[in-house]
Amino acid sequence: MSVIFFDIGATLAEPHREPDGSLTLGPLPRVRAVLRALREVRKGIISNPGSQESAVARALAEAFPGDFTDAALVHWGVKDSRGIFDRAVVDAGGAAADDCVFVGENPQERGFAREAGMRTAAHPVFAVAATENRPVLRARIELRVGQDVGSLNAAMNETEAVPAEVVSERLVLALVTARGVEALATAGFTVDVRGSAEATATPGERDDGERDDAERRATEKFVSDLLARGEAVFEGEEPTPRTTHVIERADDGRLSVRRLRFSTDR
Repeated sequence: MSVIFFDIGATLAEPHREPDGSLTLGPLPRVRAVLRALREVRKGIISNPGSQESAVARALAEAFPGDFTDAALVHWGVKDSRGIFDRAVVDAGGAAADDCVFVGENPQERGFAREAGMRTAAHPVFAVAATENRPVLRARIELRVGQDVGSLNAAMNETEAVPAEVVSERLVLALVTARGVEALATAGFTVDVRGSAEATATPGERDDGERDDAERRATEKFVSDLLARGEAVFEGEEPTPRTTHVIERADDGRLSVRRLRFSTDR
């Protein structure tokens, strides 16, 4: 059974110092909903509280009552090597390293977690995808007339998608799973998938060849799934009534996916 470990700061919550000097944690958007959905999953913490371990532990219990109650799964300390992640796996009660997931916003820390054999997610929204070994993809979403960033955010809040950067009123860069792509397309948004998010998330963690291979594999898997469902054709082929995507192949063999329309028969 999977065990999901979370970082705290900038992942689960932001710390606040109250007027009386006490520390509180303010849950970040969508975190409570994610934790409710994971109520049957074993959950732990891997976070560095500095010299305030007792204060952070108390604030964590107050902010997320009942969510992190297994003391064996709570690990405090620095995350500057794989060491703390190795210890978390050992204490995970028999779970294999690749049954453990670390969720944290810091790409270097995710790199150390992967060195320890763990799966990783950059945002709590993608925790379940990580347990199921489903890739998170980079995507461009160009908004049409009648669409705005607010309506896109509302649609993202209902699926496995998070905005990475609002470039303009008409262009948003996002992280999204294949399920998220389908949900956003059903909501009327055009999603241009650009490859694996994790493949380029950690500068220096992988060499260029490894990043290219990871991105290529993620894109090819997405394309394969579309073709298997009869929802894509290659550029130059005649679309069918079920076609929702057009696949383009570059001179170097790389594949890219362009959203044609969203399916209305499912």
